[in-house]
Amino acid sequence: MTTVGRPAELDEPYPLTDEQMRKFERDGYVKLRGVLSAEVLDSYEPEITGQVIDLNTQHLPLAERDTYGRAFLQIENLWRHSPVVESFVRSTRLARLAAELLQVRGVRLYHDQALYKEAGGGITPWHVDQYYWPLSSDRTVTVWIPLQDTPDEMGPLTFAAGSHRAADGRELVISDESEQALAQFVTRAGYPVDDLPYALGDVSFHTGWTVHRAGTNTTPIPRRVMTIIYMDADIEITEPDNQWRRADWRNWLSEAPVGGHPDGPLNPILYAAPGRPGPTLGARPGPRPGVD
Repeated sequence: MTTVGRPAELDEPYPLTDEQMRKFERDGYVKLRGVLSAEVLDSYEPEITGQVIDLNTQHLPLAERDTYGRAFLQIENLWRHSPVVESFVRSTRLARLAAELLQVRGVRLYHDQALYKEAGGGITPWHVDQYYWPLSSDRTVTVWIPLQDTPDEMGPLTFAAGSHRAADGRELVISDESEQALAQFVTRAGYPVDDLPYALGDVSFHTGWTVHRAGTNTTPIPRRVMTIIYMDADIEITEPDNQWRRADWRNWLSEAPVGGHPDGPLNPILYAAPGRPGPTLGARPGPRPGVD
């Protein structure tokens, strides 16, 4: 059902092909062309950008920041601050794609985040996301949504295809160390590197264990990107085993009980397959070699 005031496009299905499904399973990511129209993205971009400006607390000059600080301005859970952004984050089209790619019956919101790489912004080091997440399975995915054409010069998201099946780098915080170690690993393992640009309307989905990075932004304008992180609606919270997972448990999972579902107000179900409502939608697919 379309939310009042939200473009119907955000809730209409986007048909996935079998090849796109296979690519996601094989490579740990997939880029999809023309998922959202320029008109829809242009209508939401001013509000998303306005929230980034209002909520940003990073005011040091780029030259005085560390590598992570130069990578982007990172603003999380914009949906909690703006009904307009909330209507975007609750897109059924995007959530359904996440569920279909993960091969699960429904997905919850983990959180959203805007990633704005400023003019002159530095690299985003090679890293994996799920190092930060106290979750019981690999059934997680991030949709990366540029709010403008994103050519090479802006630092499009770059993937090491197939790297989600390896254990290397899963213990590394995003840093100069992860950039160096994972660059060597990607080269040594021979993973194909996909750093192709994005046109406005293209989006990508990548799993929590897929090794990825982004280059510098050498253009005079910010690279504006909105992301939404989804998790299997049946996923459980595990005991946080590092400081970052403890912070995520507190900030994004409402400190829901370990061993239970993150079914608090911060983690609504954004898509459930027809005929399968409710917070618990069924068991996830069985483990796959080299992934779990």
